Amino acid sequence: QLVGVGPLLSTIRADLRVSHSVAGLLSTAIVLCMGLFAPSAFVIARRAGHRWTIAGALVLIAIFGVARAQAKPALAVIVLTMPVGIGIAVAGSLLPSVVRESWPRRPVLATATYATGISLGAALSAAVAVPLAHALGSWRDSLTVFSLCTGALVLAWAWLSRGYGSRVAAAARPRRLPLRSGTGWLLVAIFGLVSITYYGINAWLPSSFTERGWSHASAGALLTVVNGVTVPVSLLLAFRGDLFGSRRLWLAAGAILQLGGLLGAILVPAGGWAWAAMIGAGLGLLFPSMMTMPLDVADHPSDVGAMAALMLGAGYTLSAIGPVVLGLLRDAAGSFTLAMWLLFAITGVILLILLLTSHERLRRPPRGRLASEAASSTVTVN
Repeated sequence: QLVGVGPLLSTIRADLRVSHSVAGLLSTAIVLCMGLFAPSAFVIARRAGHRWTIAGALVLIAIFGVARAQAKPALAVIVLTMPVGIGIAVAGSLLPSVVRESWPRRPVLATATYATGISLGAALSAAVAVPLAHALGSWRDSLTVFSLCTGALVLAWAWLSRGYGSRVAAAARPRRLPLRSGTGWLLVAIFGLVSITYYGINAWLPSSFTERGWSHASAGALLTVVNGVTVPVSLLLAFRGDLFGSRRLWLAAGAILQLGGLLGAILVPAGGWAWAAMIGAGLGLLFPSMMTMPLDVADHPSDVGAMAALMLGAGYTLSAIGPVVLGLLRDAAGSFTLAMWLLFAITGVILLILLLTSHERLRRPPRGRLASEAASSTVTVN
């Protein structure tokens, strides 16, 4: 519903007869919903339970995904993207906690496993989006297939989650957002910038290569490489990430790899496959590491959820501007070169922030302490 749109975006834009900036709203709307509605997922889950809340979110994605794919006016397509984004926000917010509860003493392994699943799905959707559209005759049919697959996931989730008891921290009341925490806002800044590059790349990388002579199929396959490479890199992080006291090393390495990939894509587009692999390796280090940061900076298990809510909510809201701003730059400049340089500059800012941030600022609690306390202070609810 998000990454699968990227390879089709130039076709969608031409069919709907809209500008690049308006087409960027198809990604922006979903990411904005992820920021605005993610906190509500936990409120709903406290009443309905994780199992039924996630099932309802999947149903929402499936129904409105089909409606969006079949809508004719551009405005209707964009408006119907909003409930799809709400469903993604709710399910995406709850699934990490479900995964982490399975490995309470290996937070990086749990988070990287979840990130690997996302990467596999993203790589698959990017790989089949254009071939499906060619085989079925329209980008609308391709997105309809994605939505029907989400509907099938409802049945898979119902089977896999049967008897599931959600373990949650036993705090009497949820903690307030740490709005006065400098470290919390530091995480928002880094995560927001990382997300701008991630969603900007997934929205516009194929289009930037098609305008330089690549076929739609080949340009779309670049996203398959980007998201496919994140899988082994995320797995590497899963098994090695817990051995280091700070994520700063992994984050800096990811930023450097992404810088190299973007620079190559701008200057030597003929090497697109290699640059896509470098970008994917960078994102494979950046995203899972950032998803684990709330565990690193929290002083107590009950603080983790509040820190994560601030980072994800504000970070996703910030990153929602990415696809539209990049589209505006494309409309103004007549090519994606300036937009790609902006992604390069943002990645440079990420690296600069990391270099200026002390090891202690992004500290990690003593090995096993936070996980042990979290494991000992949980209750089971349906």
